[in-house]
Amino acid sequence: MKQDVTITLPSARNGSAPGLTGWGRRLRELLAADPELQARFDAVRRFGAGIRSSEYHLTNACNIRCKGCWFFTYEFQKSAKENTSLADLKAFVAAETARGINAALLIGGEPTLFADRIAVYRDAMPYVTISTNGLKPLPRAGFEDITVAVSLFGGGPLDDELRAIRPNGKRFTDLFDTALENYRDDPRAGFIYALSEDGIDYIDDTVRRIRDNGNRVHFNFYSSYDSDDPLYAVRTRELLTEALRVRAAYPETVISHPYSIEVMITGRSHWGEFGYDVCPSVSSANAAHNARIRNGNPVLPMFNTWAADLETVHFCCTSGHCASCRDSQAVFSWLMVSPHRFTESAEQLWTWVQLAESYWSQFSWSPFHPSYQEGA
Repeated sequence: MKQDVTITLPSARNGSAPGLTGWGRRLRELLAADPELQARFDAVRRFGAGIRSSEYHLTNACNIRCKGCWFFTYEFQKSAKENTSLADLKAFVAAETARGINAALLIGGEPTLFADRIAVYRDAMPYVTISTNGLKPLPRAGFEDITVAVSLFGGGPLDDELRAIRPNGKRFTDLFDTALENYRDDPRAGFIYALSEDGIDYIDDTVRRIRDNGNRVHFNFYSSYDSDDPLYAVRTRELLTEALRVRAAYPETVISHPYSIEVMITGRSHWGEFGYDVCPSVSSANAAHNARIRNGNPVLPMFNTWAADLETVHFCCTSGHCASCRDSQAVFSWLMVSPHRFTESAEQLWTWVQLAESYWSQFSWSPFHPSYQEGA
């Protein structure tokens, strides 16, 4: 299971969602009745409207082989030959900024293997995030403004069982400990913790260790892409109950909003189910999505996922196998582009605003991140 941190924005293309006029009118009424709600709604909308993001496979190489990783399960490393030319990369990134992209999510493979490539994006775009397994630290000097999203599977001993595997198949230990040490008290770094039914008993202790390490955490859902049924679940309610309990016990550490945790674990919101027809994190330049883009549900404007050859546009932000995807950030994208679904009451709209604030607080370059606010 490769993890993703898709940068989304509250304002998205295809604003022709059902009932746009009606929800717009209700929105104005709700905001007019609550000045604080209006101020916070405007703040997240204003910031989100200035972000235009895409995702980039920085490399096909990785220093571990996690169980269930979609990248290697579906052989993404074979789908496009890696372009190793820094000159080509600089030209590509320049073309992306000319296209209007100002936010990059760098995945792989493992981005920290090529800090010089990360630097190309850093020099060209103001908002850069990397998704890393945590084994190799990203230097702080010169990369102070890069958000670092560290993967974690299952928690406790499950993390080593699922992730601590060398490319040659040999196992090692203490990957989570290594990641903690590499990013201790590092304001750039947060953990993306993929919860698993097998790891319910480890959630509390794992979150406590992240807190004590000076980091924060966002919950994801573990999809075992190397199995016949990646979303197989029999203890969904138990997992949800424990995730919500731990979130309440560590409110300053767990970024995820209770609503997003429930939608991520169950795949259902108060208006429908998550799936391809509503997922907004699809590549706009991939012709396979022509019908999806026209179906009236929002998509991320100009978003593409680019392969390491700097030419191939992948299907979407993750595996392209939609029936088995419950990636937290893809789910979060769905919530973020759906404010029209939260206008039945002031309470609903407050939920959406808090969802948006929690989402943006993941990124150290965001004004909603604690360290950003402390430095203001």
